[in-house]
Amino acid sequence: MKKDNAKKGVGLLEKLGFMSFSTSTNIVFNFKSTYYKYFLTSILLIDPVAASNMALIGTIWDIVNDPLIGVWANNVKFKGNEKVRPWLLYVAVPYALGMVLLFTDFHVNERWDIILGLVVFFLYEIANTFRGIPYNGMGALASSDDGDRKSINAFRSLGACLGSGIGAVAVPLIVKMFGGLKDHKVINSSDSAAILKSAIFMGVIIVFGCLFHYYTTKERVKQTSDDEEKLGIVETYRMLFKCKSWVRNMLYIMSYGVSTCLLTSSITYYCAYVLNNSSLSTPIMAAYLVTSIIFSIITPRIDTLLGRKKTMALAAILQIVGKIPFILAPKNAVNAYINAVFTGMGLTMTFILFNTNRNAISDIVEVQNGRRLDTMVSTGDNLASKIAEAAVDKLFLVALAAAGFSAKLADEGLLQNQATQNTINALLGIIPALVAVSMLIFALGIDTEKEYKEALAQKEGK
Repeated sequence: MKKDNAKKGVGLLEKLGFMSFSTSTNIVFNFKSTYYKYFLTSILLIDPVAASNMALIGTIWDIVNDPLIGVWANNVKFKGNEKVRPWLLYVAVPYALGMVLLFTDFHVNERWDIILGLVVFFLYEIANTFRGIPYNGMGALASSDDGDRKSINAFRSLGACLGSGIGAVAVPLIVKMFGGLKDHKVINSSDSAAILKSAIFMGVIIVFGCLFHYYTTKERVKQTSDDEEKLGIVETYRMLFKCKSWVRNMLYIMSYGVSTCLLTSSITYYCAYVLNNSSLSTPIMAAYLVTSIIFSIITPRIDTLLGRKKTMALAAILQIVGKIPFILAPKNAVNAYINAVFTGMGLTMTFILFNTNRNAISDIVEVQNGRRLDTMVSTGDNLASKIAEAAVDKLFLVALAAAGFSAKLADEGLLQNQATQNTINALLGIIPALVAVSMLIFALGIDTEKEYKEALAQKEGK
């Protein structure tokens, strides 16, 4: 095959297609990450440790299903030799249905709540894996031009920022619109119907995002060789681990995922139980949103001026610096805003850069092996994000339980003990600062341009 139109410019409508999918995905992600733990602990009244074990089992399931689905999907070819874009059509409704079932109270006892919750979570994560294929893979296939790819990822980042911001601001309003949060500040057992209706609304957003992305984008980059032999899981992963940038970018993505999940998981608890005003989560996340939008626009320029490695290092350093005032005085709301602004800078830059790295990694793997593995690169990175999310869920719920968090107190709108407040502060300050340090280390080890040139030289030398 040849890369027909691979370097053809990507138009504005197509970039808006990427942005809309990212926006819808992040609105839904924000809804899930903000309310799913509340749903388990404050609506179903599942013990926090049991809820964390559910997340751990779900992670184990992801470790099993992501590689299998990735390998299988990599060997599937659709009409017109497309390999990624059509998944947008097939996954839209199943993913939306999974979101609804995830927030359904089946009105059974705790044991059956846990069993049914796990079954639904398994089905949801299968759909989520297929959703991740076009989400992570289409950027590399829309164009082979690095400038186009950076622009696409800037639009995706803008969409992610809008989605996260809209989610933070609008999701509580949506819950209220459907009859929740009446005369109380924190989700409790009386909000079951409102949460379910909100989840249905999220399902509609999912379907719209998938279909708009499908009908506005094109899959231009094609594999250069004619080798279409099906690959097994062992051979596929041998090719991936041969690419050093893929391994390091996976760790980089995992660090990003941990930082993002810590922010979205902790901010509502922080405002409710440390500042005693859950409504403050809206303006704090709005500050994060505004900063993220600005840096979505200027990050490609910063990357051009400083170079990829220095820009990635800067992104990690900004996150570390922004957390210092918060760590020193966590009960000062001003420091929470400073934390949100610097986190918005760093995570936005990180998002654009690791996605652009991912696009280049697909090219490196092709040069090294003669085969494009966009689907596997996509599902591998998706797995890294899921592991990060589940790790945060486990850490968050276990830490709260160890500190003495009480679901009954939350249900009655009462304050938690000091140990719980200190734990929430650490989850929003010290721990993400340490994660940002690891992100800095991983960033300094990634050099996709150098590895691509080395692989190309080795190929031409044979």
